[in-house]
Formats: sequence, C-alpha cells, structure tokens
Amino acid sequence: MSPIISPSELKNLPSENLIILDARAGKDIYPTYLTKHIKGARFIDLDKDLADIGEDAAFGGRHPLPAVEKFAETLSGLGISEGAHVLVYDDKNGANAAARAWWMLKSFGFENVQVLDGGIQSAEKEGVEFSSGEEIFEKSSVIKKEGWLLPVKELEDVENEISNDSSTVIDVRDAYRYKGESEPIDLVAGHIPGAINIPFSENLDENGNFLKPEVLKEKYTELLKDQPQHLIIHCGSGVTACHTILALEYAGFPTPDLYVGSWSEWSRREGKEITKES
Repeated sequence: MSPIISPSELKNLPSENLIILDARAGKDIYPTYLTKHIKGARFIDLDKDLADIGEDAAFGGRHPLPAVEKFAETLSGLGISEGAHVLVYDDKNGANAAARAWWMLKSFGFENVQVLDGGIQSAEKEGVEFSSGEEIFEKSSVIKKEGWLLPVKELEDVENEISNDSSTVIDVRDAYRYKGESEPIDLVAGHIPGAINIPFSENLDENGNFLKPEVLKEKYTELLKDQPQHLIIHCGSGVTACHTILALEYAGFPTPDLYVGSWSEWSRREGKEITKES
C-alpha cells in the first residue's frame, strides 16, 4: 500500500475498516475541527496524543514521543483496532502532524496507513464529503506492544555517528533556520555541526502535493550520492522530520532513523556545539 493517497482515491475507498484521522495542529484547532472536517474523521491532538511534552525540552525536545503504552490507550480511545486501514490528513500538506501520526502508527505496527496528499484543502477541491460536530464511535480494545518498531536516535547517538562519519544527518527545517539567520520557535539559531539541509518543502511540487515517487527517488539519490548511506532525519521537534521519512518511504528508500529531540533538544543542551553560516 502506498503511504500517500489522493483525494480522488479516498472518495472510492470502501468504508469498512477505514478510520480517518484529522491531525491538524495549532492553538485552539479543535473548534476548527468541529466546524468542518472530512466526514467521519476523528480528531487526534499533536500535543496530547502524538507527544508527551515534558518540563525541559533540553531532554527530549518540544515533542518527545509518548510511551508506547500511552499511545495504545490513545488508539483505543479513537476506536482503532489491529488491522484497521488508517488515513491521516492535516492542513499543511502532511507536515503539520499527519506525517508524525503516520510514523507513529507504522512504528506501532500498523501496515495500512496513508497520508492524504494535499491535505484537507485538496479534499475540499476534489469534492470529498465533509461534516461538522462530534463523531460518534466506540472505543476499541487496548493493543499491547513492547516498544516502537521504527528506528529512533537519541542525542548521543547523533553526536557519535556524526563524529564517526557513519551517518548522514538531514535537517529538514527551512534554510534560513538551518543557516542561523533567525529562529522563530527555538531559543538559538543554527544547526547541528555536520548536518546537511534538505528542507521538507522540497518534497512537494508547486501545488503542495508530494512529488512523484520516481522524482523523489532521483532527487534524493543525487543529493545524497557523496554521503554515508545510513540516514538520520531531524527537524525542530521531531514532527516535520516525519514528512521527509514519509517522502523517502514513498520513493522506495529504506526507512531512515528519526531523531525525535531534534534541534529543540540539541540547541538547549548545555555544551553542544552549534554551527551558523555567514
């Protein structure tokens, strides 16, 4: 199953065993969901369901992963059972939280997970049916898991692999943030020494849709031809990094590692070197 699905394909999907998740994020976004969402979509909250935010972002970053047991309870509350076909969308072409939800579901063990290409805007243009208000559904049984299945890296791992030149660390933030020109979210501007910059926006075409798999394959093959093959992906807080992991899987690459703490952790950790470009 392709990790990306178009709105026209969504319109033709059988409803049996299909669960749609609205992963739009931002301040007071839930009332927006209640006002209008794809029919049947259940709301999943970035800060409450897809992260376990701690007191100090220097240890774990701004959006650390929740314990797998806690995520299992979230899935139960959303009525998601093993074997479900889960489709996720947001309003930022997958980069807001849809790709993060996709990564967590895949890492939890779900095989049939897809992100809606172009998000809610493309669904509306395509004439996908919408509704408003609360969606009524039953909870499911809690699924027992021992841990996340997809590879993740800690700060020390990233530091060691850069120093050993054994991995390519990709920073997917906008170039101005990577270069240290300014930093709109975290406390310090710049980037991890040795990381290369491939903004996640480059996964998309001029219409905000994912580039075709063969185009992504050619693009990343060229960008990474002189780099170590093992990849570690990071962003500001481990959310938009999942957008590039999604794009790489769509293109047929092996699943790279996710550095969840990302720049929000590295830039706050005492004694860590920071690079800026003049």
